[in-house]
Amino acid sequence: MERKPYVIGLDLGGTNSVFGIVDGKANVVASVSVKTKGHGTAEQYVADCCEALKPIIEQVGGIDKIQAMGIGAPNGNYYSGSVENAPNLEWPGIVPLAKMFEERLGLPVALTNDANAAAIGEMTYGVAKGMKNFIMITLGTGLGSGIVVNGQLVYGCDGFAGELGHVVIDRGEHARECGCGRKGCIEAYCSATGMVRTALEWMAIRNTPSTLRDIPTGELEAKDISIAASQGDKLAKEIMDYTGELLGKACADFANFCSPEAFVFFGGPTKAGDLLMEPVRKAYDENVLFNYKGKAKLIISGLDGASAAVLGASALGWEL
Repeated sequence: MERKPYVIGLDLGGTNSVFGIVDGKANVVASVSVKTKGHGTAEQYVADCCEALKPIIEQVGGIDKIQAMGIGAPNGNYYSGSVENAPNLEWPGIVPLAKMFEERLGLPVALTNDANAAAIGEMTYGVAKGMKNFIMITLGTGLGSGIVVNGQLVYGCDGFAGELGHVVIDRGEHARECGCGRKGCIEAYCSATGMVRTALEWMAIRNTPSTLRDIPTGELEAKDISIAASQGDKLAKEIMDYTGELLGKACADFANFCSPEAFVFFGGPTKAGDLLMEPVRKAYDENVLFNYKGKAKLIISGLDGASAAVLGASALGWEL
């Protein structure tokens, strides 16, 4: 059967749902955004989204020009096509989102979690093109991961495998609480949120002068830390070093179970470039098992941040 020229990608976030119509060369040819919350039920959300999609579908020549749709969503289960118990969405329980869009649009729809979608996007369009074994690390509010082994995403028995953000790196008495309900997860230290927690903790117990102290507590963001570090702020630079060291050590452990060709990092904190990546690489090289030394590249995603999540979700559609 002849492949159609376009797929739809949906990056479903806690605040916004961004749809893009994507061609085979990774161009987002049309897009539209819908607020994720405020629709009441999941059924109404899907109905409102499909209404918003109509103009951009017509823009590319109608539904007959579209192959399929892919969705990247928090707590998305590839096996079931459902979003399951997502804490940041207003629909409780298990929501069969792929099936709901299929019925409305008359297209095949695949769904996975957002980090897995990013990994598929990287493998289809980005720096991991041609790679069969790599680990995608997404740094944002949380720390997500997509693990590709022998050219396939690792999903496990239930669709939820590969949650490296919830590997525990601190089992001490004062380990940080994580949003998952446990303590000491790498997400609590190396995500954008974790970096801010480090800054607030350190500013409370240290007297080191820092421009970060001029930012109101509730307004401090990871990008502020990166900017301050790039301007020579000592405390901010130490936070970047600390975050990178923990991340590098964790990746050295992750290498043990799949011997990846690369670790690909994506998300806001990676915009700091070598301020983050140099300590990551140093800690990785110092801690990785000798069998794996010098084998894996540690690289930043080449996909444009604004469209990468949509591209990743759309890549699912080409597989249908």
